[in-house]
Amino acid sequence: MKPLRLRLLLGIAAVTGLLSWGGARLWDSLGTLPGVPSYAPFVLAAIAVVLLAVAISLRARLKAIRERRPDAKRVDPLHAARALVLGQASALVSAVVTGVYAGVGVFLLGSLEVPARRAQAGTALFAVLAGAAVIAVALWLQHICKLPEDHDDPEHPRGTAASSR
Repeated sequence: MKPLRLRLLLGIAAVTGLLSWGGARLWDSLGTLPGVPSYAPFVLAAIAVVLLAVAISLRARLKAIRERRPDAKRVDPLHAARALVLGQASALVSAVVTGVYAGVGVFLLGSLEVPARRAQAGTALFAVLAGAAVIAVALWLQHICKLPEDHDDPEHPRGTAASSR
């Protein structure tokens, strides 16, 4: 499984932000722009909290195993893989959602004198911050789930035994 890069996620957010900003301009010129859902930041924040709990749990268990504590619980590789997939999927979706709310929020900055638009811009800002939190936690979870490279393994292509052939 290839690790996600922050650069890719920022690119996705930037492209969707530009598309969202253009779509908001077009939609507003044709009629009334739909409102920004007030629950969006809360959903993103809840996802970030769940990912954070998974990351902290896995990190503590892996640290206990590395330190060879007698009470250390084994980490099921399938559990770690599922956590990694959940984190990567959450980061990708969050990059898209963050871009959408950023684009709409930037569009709404032009009409902050309207109280309803000001409230929507605030909600979009909080959604962008919560989306950034999901991305940050997901990348940290990915870092935690990364397997250490074993340089003493003769079967490993980058190992010392393979490079001495």
